[in-house]
Amino acid sequence: MIPPFADLLYEVDGHVCTLTLNRPQRRNALSANLVNELIVGLETAAADPDIGAIILTGAGKAFCSGGDLSQMSGGGGEASGVPWRGGFPELNLAFTKLGKPVIAKVRRYALAGGLGLVAACQFAYAEEEATFGTPEIDRGLFPMMIMANIFRTVPRRKGLELVLGGERISAAEAVDIGLINRAVPADELDDATMELARRLAKKAPASMALGLEAFYVQSDMDFASALPYLNEKLMECLSTDDAREGLMAFMAKREPVWPGRGGS
Repeated sequence: MIPPFADLLYEVDGHVCTLTLNRPQRRNALSANLVNELIVGLETAAADPDIGAIILTGAGKAFCSGGDLSQMSGGGGEASGVPWRGGFPELNLAFTKLGKPVIAKVRRYALAGGLGLVAACQFAYAEEEATFGTPEIDRGLFPMMIMANIFRTVPRRKGLELVLGGERISAAEAVDIGLINRAVPADELDDATMELARRLAKKAPASMALGLEAFYVQSDMDFASALPYLNEKLMECLSTDDAREGLMAFMAKREPVWPGRGGS
């Protein structure tokens, strides 16, 4: 059952779930309620065995303008019937625990906390005219909560240029530094993002979950510790029904039918 979201749209098309930040009147600024609903939306999609990939986007003309400064300065939040699951720390961690890939689909701009969301996703596509930036320094703030994701996504010097300079960069520059995967014409963005999502959703779900878990755990390990851990995860992967089905399908020269996943 889909929770009664107030600021988030939850839609399913086949094996792809689209989560839409739905505060266009505030340029999809991240209120406390929206952050919490996004955590719940990600967890809801993660718990659905028929969903293989998630697209994250924003309603209206922009992806996300960042944190809602009116709430930071004492403004009120919205009421919601969704149980409380957490704030920015919990949201950032949620992306690492889903076991399913999330693709950011960016129109117009992703700024501050919005850029943090882009960096948290496993993939990101944007329209060619989109821009990206962390303008907090020019408002007497600093992008503390998104630095962990930024510096795990882009090179150190490029990340420092973003957070200390405060200037926006183009989608082409974002591709060059590894912040996003692709920049495409605006009229191709929907199709390009959905094509990637559907391609990822066809992959072995249990192996995908194990692989993403291992990716995040080993990322913070030293090399000597990572190797035995990854060997252990390989043995776990080989024992799954996904591995058995994948190998049998390969030998039979047919497409695999992954256990627990509905029709194509």
